[in-house]
Amino acid sequence: MSSNGGAPYGSDEPTSFALQPPKPPGMPAPPNPSTPAVAVPHPDNPYALPTQVVPPQPQPAQMPPTTTPDPRVERLIAGRYRLLGKLGHGGMGTVWRAKDETVDREVAVKEPRVPDHLPEREQATAFERMRREARAAARLDHPAVVNVHDVAVVDGRPWIVMELVRGRSLGDALQEGTLGAREAAKIGLEVLGALEAAHAAGILHRDVKPDNVLLGRYDRVVLTDFGIAQIEGETSLTDTGGFVGSPEYIAPERVLGQRPGPASDLWSLGVVLYAATEGVSPFRRSNTPATLQSVLNATPAAPASAPGPLADAINGLLQKDPARRPNAAQVRALLETAANPPAPSPTTQFVPRAEAPQRRFRPGRKGWFGLGAVVAAAAVTAYLVIANPFAGPLPGGWKTEHEKDVAATLAVPAAYQRSVPDRKTDKRHWVTYTDLSGSIWIGLTLDRKAEDTTNDIAGSAAAEMYDDDTEFKQSGSYELSMPDGPGTKTRPDNATFRGNKAAQNTVVYKTDDSRNSRPRELRILYYKTRGGDMYKLTVSYPGKGDFTERGREVAATAIANLDVDKL
Repeated sequence: MSSNGGAPYGSDEPTSFALQPPKPPGMPAPPNPSTPAVAVPHPDNPYALPTQVVPPQPQPAQMPPTTTPDPRVERLIAGRYRLLGKLGHGGMGTVWRAKDETVDREVAVKEPRVPDHLPEREQATAFERMRREARAAARLDHPAVVNVHDVAVVDGRPWIVMELVRGRSLGDALQEGTLGAREAAKIGLEVLGALEAAHAAGILHRDVKPDNVLLGRYDRVVLTDFGIAQIEGETSLTDTGGFVGSPEYIAPERVLGQRPGPASDLWSLGVVLYAATEGVSPFRRSNTPATLQSVLNATPAAPASAPGPLADAINGLLQKDPARRPNAAQVRALLETAANPPAPSPTTQFVPRAEAPQRRFRPGRKGWFGLGAVVAAAAVTAYLVIANPFAGPLPGGWKTEHEKDVAATLAVPAAYQRSVPDRKTDKRHWVTYTDLSGSIWIGLTLDRKAEDTTNDIAGSAAAEMYDDDTEFKQSGSYELSMPDGPGTKTRPDNATFRGNKAAQNTVVYKTDDSRNSRPRELRILYYKTRGGDMYKLTVSYPGKGDFTERGREVAATAIANLDVDKL
């Protein structure tokens, strides 16, 4: 619902949420240097990147046009609600500022409207659904949910009476700029709280979008339109103007006609957070069918302005499969970290490189998992960031997990998903933690000396690392196929772990995908215990793109905070 200069349920007053300047791409100079160009939003999408228009030349002074007051102003609804002026309007109705003369307070009153082409019976069904859902929304008791005071029936049509929130919508705010990661996360937390309250009451919102998020006074954030004025399944999804809701914010399962659930509202929250930081919905296209197709098939670029935990939350929420999206508790943990980032603390130390031990090649050993084949490798810069026994507190949004099978404690982001081997088919000792987008994973393997009947474990961590390095440069190493030739380069290094000798390597490679080969990067820490067991901590992440720096941060933190049961 558009607001025509103000929030649908509130007056247009400033809020304390800081906006950043819009980030449109470079635009050419206006045709006439004396006539400046003005950036205006896309006419169908107030969150899209601005387009350039040239304002008209000044015209001779004219008499101001006369305006005819709306005849409905001062109309009394249900004997108590006096209409004072329009706040906004949309496809499903008009929102009025009104005065409740019974209790002498200002309220927002929503005048319903359904498509004129609907038969009388369907209109009656729609009105009944609106009354039922408005009453359901009125049962919600949460500060981030707009309060529904009354449902006044006038000529068989339900007028929804709500509190008047003084502020403006997030949609209006995004026409002026974008939000920083912390501000977006704070707003996201409030919207998430409203959705949690609704879902606990068995209510789905089904239309979470910036226009329905109000930024009120005193940092209040309110989610409006809980199940109000929605007609699901009455018209075709591709019938422009008949489909209820904003297509670019609708979850894929709804596009497919499947039954929505709480995960569908969380998807919409992810799109709102993306739009809040990037200035545009990632799925918006030139028409509704193309937009719905992008919702189903397009993979948006990672949000460049929302690093770290906020990016993790957004990317997780935009998983096409609702079963793979994080739940509300996982999203809350990430948003809280993004809204209140911890002060940076040193978590690494630098160790000089030592001389390499003698190498030897042992093909066919097992120990790598989940990497897939690769087709090329590039020169790498070794990162000498190695575990520090005084690593300090974990970053916000991280946790430690003791893994009994690998006899170690891992530090991992709280929202990562855990995987372990199926003991019926895999007797190796390993565990992985993967972020919800699948872009970054952390894996720890343990080769036990007592189980090494073929003497595959090298004499030291450095020797093990150089054995692997040799196999990287040849072919057929561990499910990781590296081509021969001078193009394959690595720079392994010796280091320390908890004051003991250790080793590490960094490998850059490309995935074996003939259609879309992608660069990847590995950070590997090797450590051999006094008892002869060999640990390998591996962190894998994209070699280029928005996730690269995040992956390197994850690698540095995971390596710095690894703790094994017995050194």
